[in-house]
Amino acid sequence: MMMSSVTGIGNWKYSVLYLSLIISVIYSIEILISHKLHINHTNIHLKRSPDLPLRFRDDGTFKILQVADMHYGMGSITRCRDVADAEYDYCSDLNTTRFLRRMIEAERPDLIAFTGDNIFGSSTTDAAESLLQAIGPAIEYGIPWAAILGNHDHESTLNRQELMTFLSLMDFSVSQINPQDQGALRLIDGFGNYRLRVHGAPGSVLSNSTVFDLFFLDSGDRETVQGRRTYGWIKESQLLWLQDTSKQGDNQSISGSPNPALTFFHIPIPEVRDLWYTPYIGQYQEAVACSTVQSRVLRTFVSMGNVKAAFIGHDHVNDFCGNLKGVWFCYGGGFGYHAYGRWNWHRRARVIEAKLGKGRDTWTGVERIKTWKRLDDENLSKIDEQVLWEASYTFLK
Repeated sequence: MMMSSVTGIGNWKYSVLYLSLIISVIYSIEILISHKLHINHTNIHLKRSPDLPLRFRDDGTFKILQVADMHYGMGSITRCRDVADAEYDYCSDLNTTRFLRRMIEAERPDLIAFTGDNIFGSSTTDAAESLLQAIGPAIEYGIPWAAILGNHDHESTLNRQELMTFLSLMDFSVSQINPQDQGALRLIDGFGNYRLRVHGAPGSVLSNSTVFDLFFLDSGDRETVQGRRTYGWIKESQLLWLQDTSKQGDNQSISGSPNPALTFFHIPIPEVRDLWYTPYIGQYQEAVACSTVQSRVLRTFVSMGNVKAAFIGHDHVNDFCGNLKGVWFCYGGGFGYHAYGRWNWHRRARVIEAKLGKGRDTWTGVERIKTWKRLDDENLSKIDEQVLWEASYTFLK
């Protein structure tokens, strides 16, 4: 009896020791990872918003940097494509980041427009983290930026609606999920259809008025039409919204005509193929990849009367501008190093600059829109500068 009693006490002591050891281990693990398991309310990050509204500078200019097809992956571990053999071993997404920083410092844009395939979904295990890295330089410099989606952004951990929601919540973003109709999201195809208004220069008679419109459209990704896979396209609901918005009362310029406008979307329309037979400016080096559906995008732009140019991406080694029925269609040219390119053909970016007219003693409405490209070479070479539009009226001198 005494023996069993001693044995029972010994087992109880061992149980207490084991239990204490388990508790100690669990406590140690909790201490190590508690910063990941618990919400630290002192570190909540609120979105840093840009100064709004967007407006022209004191010198009467407004500059946009178009960044097309970054195809960002996972930073330093993501290899480049179509670069010289000598560059391949040390080339990564960081080359794309460096190029974006160089462009920001060289051009000091008022707005950066990321026109789709910002990340290459199949090359990343975390879409949000890749977007934070891809857009990072714009945030570092505190520059307002807008983004739309291409056909590869959603191929990772976030769908298209989640991507646009995330993009709209990032620092200094002016991106929107979709237009609002009386406080609620308007029923419209796609995610990332919105209008940005640009006001006149500070201190001018139009400093509190919209003088320039920027429209961003979701051209989709892939769809099946009559049993055949094809690229996406801008749908009728989007075009109706675009037409309705362009008729709003604050869309009139000083001359009584609609404010000049630009559009940004990713996948080109089929009519862009016809530019092969026109005197385009830039390089037309690959077939235009677009939908088999012939939508009425071009007819809508022409009927609106105020769309002066459309800026697209998708086909990385096309960087030309061509005119279709009075509307310029311009490729940004491939920006990212993880995107396909062409050997010995520099990555590039497009810049768009609008200039106000000068009245008797104040800046007035938009007088000229021009564009050029810069190459990611030693000197950030500036090429193919051209005027896209000039006002047909003259301001009072």
